[in-house]
Parts: sequence; structure tokens; C-alpha cells
Amino acid sequence: MKAAPITLTNVTCGYEGRPAVHHVSGEFAPGSLTAVIGPNGAGKSTLLRGIAGLQAPLSGEIAGAAGQVALLPQAAGLDRSFPISCLDAVLLGLWPSAGAFRAITRAERARAAEALAAVGLSGFAGRIVGTLSAGQFQRLLFARLLLQDAPVLLLDEPFTALDERTAADMLALIHRWHGEGRTIIAVLHDMDLVTRDFPRTLFLARDCLGWGPTDTVLTPENRLRARRMAEAWREGAADCRRAA
Repeated sequence: MKAAPITLTNVTCGYEGRPAVHHVSGEFAPGSLTAVIGPNGAGKSTLLRGIAGLQAPLSGEIAGAAGQVALLPQAAGLDRSFPISCLDAVLLGLWPSAGAFRAITRAERARAAEALAAVGLSGFAGRIVGTLSAGQFQRLLFARLLLQDAPVLLLDEPFTALDERTAADMLALIHRWHGEGRTIIAVLHDMDLVTRDFPRTLFLARDCLGWGPTDTVLTPENRLRARRMAEAWREGAADCRRAA
């Protein structure tokens, strides 16, 4: 599966006119595996939402993402109270192609069951989502992503609430997707994991501190710059006025 390149040109993303990440330019090459790192509040999730098309950039342009992206959001931000079964939750991955009115086929239900099995949730098809543990729910989100079968996968903190063994299984799944030629962009906090498993890194601290091979981006100098920039952030700061 071959993805198109995703190009960011002077992109600023934020909320209510307030920028969360400023003037980012660069390209996610087809089939690349990239970690997005930075301190809390650095704009990592906001940028992913912009690439996913869930919010328009405040300025700049994101090209090449439309129609080829699937997002694994942060589990903590999702409402799990709606009484839906695990199988039906996974089948929501077909929404872009099936829409609201097309009947789900027997073959598609079988694919959803296979996706549940692939993430270690065999026998959970009829379970209500609200009864799952945090780790089980995270695996359910991975199963839905499997069904979406998109060429570009955006993963926002994909290993949250997973034990070590399950995290290893999900990481193996990510490497399988990458081996199939998909573009993977993942927000991560574990620097050892980034150094070991992600060949490219985008380092954000609202500004872009570096974007390229991980060993050239994840440097002591950039870590110090990120820490200093995070310490200087203040709520209610003036809007960004930097020229394009």
C-alpha cells in the first residue's frame, strides 16, 4: 500500500485563534516511520488533528493527507459510556466507505472479528465497550484502525495504559504496517522507544526544533531548548505574529 507524501507548508494550528504549534514546514515521505515528540502542551496532538482534517490550520497548508489518513486518538478523550459492542465499535472503521446507510456485509463482520483477534481480543465481539479495561480499550482502537486499512496512520500516544507485553505486540503491529509501505506518524513520550524503533523524528515545542533522522534531532541541545521553551510558556500570551 503506497501513500502519497504529506507536505506541511508554514502550518500553524490551534484553537479559537490561539496557536498551539507554529510555522511547521516539511514532508512526511511515503512509507516513512516518524515519531512526534515534545513536552506537554507542545502542539503534538493538535498537529495530528490538523493532518487528519479534524481542524483547519490557522495558517499555512497541509497537502496530500485528504482521503488517505486514519487516526488513533488519545483514549482518554473518548466517551466510552455509549452502549455499543466491541464488534460494532470496530466496524465504525468502515464509516468512510460504508456511510450511515449501507448494510454491513457478513464478510466485513468477519474482518472485524479477525481484527479483534489480531489485537488479542478474541471472544470480545459482544462485550460492551464500557466494560473494558483501559488497556483492552486501547487494543480495541488498534482493531478499528486495522479495519480502516488506510495508507497513512496517525497514532496519538498509542501505548497509553498498555502493559509491557501488549505494548510490544502493538509495536510489532506498527512495524508490520510500516513494512507494508504505510506512512506511520506517532505521538510518543518514551525516548528510548523513539531512539530504538523510529528512524525519523519531528521535535515540537510549539515551534519545530528539528525534523529528520532521529539521531540528528533527538540531541541534548534540542532537549534543553524544548525544556526552556516549555518553562517560558504562559497562558494568555499574545497571538503569533511571525511573518510567513
